[in-house]
Parts: sequence; C-alpha cells; structure tokens
Amino acid sequence: MSGGCLELVEPDGRRFTFGDPASELRASIAVHSPSFYRAMLGGSVGLGEAYRDGGWDTDDPVTLTRIAARNLPALDVWRRRFRPALAPLQRTLWRVPRNTKSKSKRHISSHYDLGNDLFALYLDESMMYSSAYFAHPDASLGDAQRTRLDRICRALELTPEDHLLEIGTGWGGLAAYAASNYGCRVTTTTISREQREGALRRIADAGVEDRVTVLLEDYRDLRGSYDKLVSIEMIEAVGWQYFGEFFRRCSELLKPDGLFFLQAIVIDDRVYELEKASRGFSNALIFPGGCLPSVEVIQRCIATETDLSTIWLDDISAHYAETLKLWRRRFVANYDLAAELGYDEPFRRLWTLWLAMSEAGFRERRIRDVQMLFAKPERTPSLEESLSAPASLADSDSLAD
Repeated sequence: MSGGCLELVEPDGRRFTFGDPASELRASIAVHSPSFYRAMLGGSVGLGEAYRDGGWDTDDPVTLTRIAARNLPALDVWRRRFRPALAPLQRTLWRVPRNTKSKSKRHISSHYDLGNDLFALYLDESMMYSSAYFAHPDASLGDAQRTRLDRICRALELTPEDHLLEIGTGWGGLAAYAASNYGCRVTTTTISREQREGALRRIADAGVEDRVTVLLEDYRDLRGSYDKLVSIEMIEAVGWQYFGEFFRRCSELLKPDGLFFLQAIVIDDRVYELEKASRGFSNALIFPGGCLPSVEVIQRCIATETDLSTIWLDDISAHYAETLKLWRRRFVANYDLAAELGYDEPFRRLWTLWLAMSEAGFRERRIRDVQMLFAKPERTPSLEESLSAPASLADSDSLAD
C-alpha cells in the first residue's frame, strides 16, 4: 500500500499497520465482525453495506477514503487488463438502457424524494444541493452559495429580456435567484415531486411566481426555444447511454444565439470507460442509475451531437470539497434530529460515509466539479462574454487557487 498509513484493529484488540507510518495521511479501521473481510470482496459496495450495518468503523472516513483513492491507480491497471473479458457484459448493457423515462423517475425519486426534511438537515437555507463557490476561505456556506448563483447568472449575461430554461430544478434556488435579481423569465423542470413542491414554495416566498414556471417533465419531453439554458449537476443522473441525447436536446432548445451553462461532477478521463457501467458505492447505495461523465465525453458529445462551441471551462473541485465538509459537519450535528425524523441508524451511518467519501474524492481529484459555458453559432464574441470567463468571475482570494 502506498500514499498513506492504515491501522487495522481486530475485534480482539490486535493491531496491524499497513503503508508508510511517516505519511501525512493516517487512518484506522476498527473491525467489529469477521464479515468485514467477506465484505471486502464486494469492493466499495460491500464495504459500504458493512459500514452501514455496523461491521466496522473508522476514526476518519475522509482520510481513509483519500488513502484508498491514492491506491486505486494500481488497481485500475488490473481492471484494464480484464476489460476484454467484460466486453460481452458491457455490450448487453448497451442494449438495455437503464435510464428510460420511467426508470429515471424511479431513480430520482429513490434519492430526492427521501424527504425535504432530510436535506434541510445539512444544506444551507437556499437548499442548493450542488457545489458552492467560496469567494474567500472563511465565507459561510450560505454566502458561498449566493456567490455561486450570481457567478452563474453573470456568466449567462442574464437580462430582463431573457427566457432562461433550467434542466434540474432542485428546490428552486437558482430559478428564484435569477428571477429576483436579474428580472428574467425562468422555466425550470424536475422529475422529483418533492423537489417541485419545495421549489413552488420557495418561488412563492420570493414573490416571483409571475416570472417562474416549474414543470414536472423529463428533459426529453421539453419543447420551446430559449435564450439561455442552465443545468447544475443534473447530468450525473442522465445515464451514460443518454449523454449524447441530453446535449443534443439542450442545443435544440436554445435559440441560434443562445448560451448554455453546465455545472457537472466528472470522473477522471482515464477511468471513465472502467467506471461507466460499474456497480459502485454511489450508484448502488445512494444514486441509483447514476453515472459521472468525463470532460472528454462531454466535449465529444458537444462536437458530435450539437452545434455548440465551448467558451470556457473552470475546475471548482476545491470548492466542492469544502462544501461537502460543511454539509457533513451539519449532518453530524443534526444526527439525533435525523433519528427523530425517522431515519434509522443504518441510514444515518451510510449517509455520513457517503458525504465523507465524496469529499475525499474531490480532494484527491478522482472526481472533479467543472463549470462550462457553451455558445450557439450565432452568438458573436463580446466583451461581456470575455469578462464572464473564470478569471473575471473568481475573486483573487478564492479557493480556486
């Protein structure tokens, strides 16, 4: 093992140390049941289920996952060697798309319809369920989310004359902010009933019901022509078989001079093919049907399925690691309240582990968060567009450095 030091504590108290004792990354695992070793054969899913059920604990789940991430490249080498043997299975998966319209609704419901009260335990008051943007390291989560929302609106050059389409409503934070602060019309869509209800309340509270329409529709069923389009960390729920169709529909829904802002969690280009049809912790236990694209896959879809051009790309992974750290702290602080709301111990353990693993993934750049701006052919370059580039949007003291 490289890239860290791991101490394993057996149920009888025996201790074993692996890796470099002098490493800055140190974590321990306390094994409570011999089933832990069987769970290891199940990879991240098996270990996640064993943690959920109390089979093991760790003093620092973020550091533990960071150590694991640093050792994954060696495992990836072996996975690539065995890929040809898995080809028949992958071809079968290509013939059986997993995120059809009906399945997408079930997948989204299984996560986002767990109850708005659950997400309110750890999100800030804006209920934004995506990476914030910290203008300075000591910014509050709420301030960082408002900074991010304004960054998006400025990048899109929103005006009162614009009609903005949002694919992936969340709880309505962006739609309400854009309509309130930039005066534009917004049409936003989700396939989560719980989120739509929450969004309608937020938009009513903001007093912008006359400018915001909240649909309960799949992106594939949308019609119309819009000045600007935004999609914030929704593409992860599309499914790898549908990435091309997603970007094609986004392009078709834009006017000839439109702009498209995308914020997406992406996986390292080098492991996308290995991961896209794999059963892992996240898509098995947290986000059914989920699949992270890579930047290369996004650019390929843009080039082959649309007439869009890429204006800029910005990596905000450091901001997501910080966002997840604050979410996890808030969830742990409300751990007992979650129990009062009916979320049992296995669920709360699993949720805490997922937040920690996600933070570690961004810190080690196994996964990243990117913002991208695209333009239709008739969008002529402008000074405003140049000023919307990341160097202008970011504060010099931000985490982006």
